[in-house]
Amino acid sequence: MKNTSVTNNACLNGLATVNLELTNRCNKKCWMCGRRKIEAENPGNMVFNKDMDIGLVERISAQLPSDIVVQFHNNGEPLMYQELPRALDFFKKQVRCFDTNGKLLVKRAADIIGRADTITVSTFERDEEWEEQFGILKEFLRLKGAASPRIMIRCLGELGEKRMALYRETGCLMVPRILHSPDGSFKYTKTTVIPEVGFCIEIMNHMAINTSGEVSLCVRFDPERHGVIGDASREPLADIWNSPKRREYIRAHIEGRRDTLPLCGKCHYWGVPRS
Repeated sequence: MKNTSVTNNACLNGLATVNLELTNRCNKKCWMCGRRKIEAENPGNMVFNKDMDIGLVERISAQLPSDIVVQFHNNGEPLMYQELPRALDFFKKQVRCFDTNGKLLVKRAADIIGRADTITVSTFERDEEWEEQFGILKEFLRLKGAASPRIMIRCLGELGEKRMALYRETGCLMVPRILHSPDGSFKYTKTTVIPEVGFCIEIMNHMAINTSGEVSLCVRFDPERHGVIGDASREPLADIWNSPKRREYIRAHIEGRRDTLPLCGKCHYWGVPRS
C-alpha cells in the first residue's frame, strides 16, 4: 500500500464528513431499518457481525484533515465496538460524533464521556422500547453532567406529544426527521428538499467507509454496493476521493443526470435533511 499520510489537505478538497463504520453489529431490530429488507430477501444468510480492524481505524485517522466531522457509524451500533475509546482517541483533531439507539449509553459511559463531541440518540415512531430508552438517556445525562458529549435527540416520524414533552424536559436539542421507506431513500412521508444549486449536496462533501474498508459516495442504503468507489484497506483516501468514478458521479449530478446513475436514480434525498 502507498504512503497514506496526508501532507496536502487539498488532495481531500471539499471533504467535510466521514462516516466510519466501526461495527456493523446492532442490538436493536428497528422496524424501519433497511436491514429488514436484506434479511427478508436472504433468509438465514445475512449475518452482521463484523468490526473494523483497529489498525485500519488508525490508518484512516492519519489521512484525514483536521476539523472535519467524523461520524463513527454507518449501519451498525457504535457502542458495540469494544475498541471504541481507542478509536475516538485517534481522531482528537476532528469533530467526533455518532448516532446510537442508546441501549449501551450507561454501560459505556466511561468510554465516551469527555471523548465524543456530540452524540445523537435516535428515536422513532411505534418503538415499543422507547420508555426504557428514555430511562437510560436520563441516567446518562446525570452521569455526564456538564462534560461532553452534547446530546441530540433525533425524532423519526410522529412520536406523539407525550414522548415529545418528556424529551423536551431533558434540555437536549430536538432534531425532528421524516421517515422514508425501509427499501431505500424514497417514499418519504413529506416532500424532500431540493437545494437551489440543483444537485445533491451529500455527494459533494461526504465519504462513508464500512467495516471492511469499502469507501462509498454516501450513506444511502446500497445493498448492491453501486456507490463503492474504493478500498481504504488498500488505497490512500486521497486517491479514492479523486477517483474517476466519483468524478463521473459528481458530473452527472451537476448536469442533471442523477436519474441515470445506479445508486442515485431511485433516491429522493438531495443532501438536505427535512423535518
